[in-house]
Amino acid sequence: MIQKIKDDHWTDESGKKVPVQYVFTGARLRERHAGTLVKEARRVNARLTKFKYLMERLCQEVYIKAMEEYRSKTDGKGNFTWFNFDRSVKVEVSISDRIDFDDLSIKAAKEKLDQFLTENLDAKQEFVKDLVIDAFSTTHGRIDAKKVFQLMKYRSKISAPLFQDALNILQEGIRKPGSRTYFRIWERDKDGKYEIIDLNFSSI
Repeated sequence: MIQKIKDDHWTDESGKKVPVQYVFTGARLRERHAGTLVKEARRVNARLTKFKYLMERLCQEVYIKAMEEYRSKTDGKGNFTWFNFDRSVKVEVSISDRIDFDDLSIKAAKEKLDQFLTENLDAKQEFVKDLVIDAFSTTHGRIDAKKVFQLMKYRSKISAPLFQDALNILQEGIRKPGSRTYFRIWERDKDGKYEIIDLNFSSI
């Protein structure tokens, strides 16, 4: 809540009321500028949201019309790129499926792999230790699915039951909670190179 100079008191984060005449000028400046920025940020966010819906609708129309002209049956899903007539504008639509792993499967698989590293690892398989450590490291509290799949590539090379059991658990624990669609647009410059127009839709 942005507070005004005309208010008798300002309330701090702990809920304490401070008479406005005792609020330092620096704090007053930060309050005023924070109000300006948050108001503008909301306005820009609303415009971006509206533009994203417009871009999504127009890209969908382009996709469907192209499939009609090519006489191809389509469900309207999938990655694609399209251009205007002189190819001065390029638009890309890409769909990224989010992949997660069930927490219990991660824990169970990690226990199996730790046991495998302790009991079954020989000199030729020493490299697996780094793969396991890397696969179960987290970024912002989340497992990186790509690193886990990198570990799964060695299923055919390591026949140890504990290793195979761990990979089976991970395979069963795969979850796909949803997908995200990304839109990108480029404009060709005078040198014939495409320059992206930066629009961060990822969080909208």
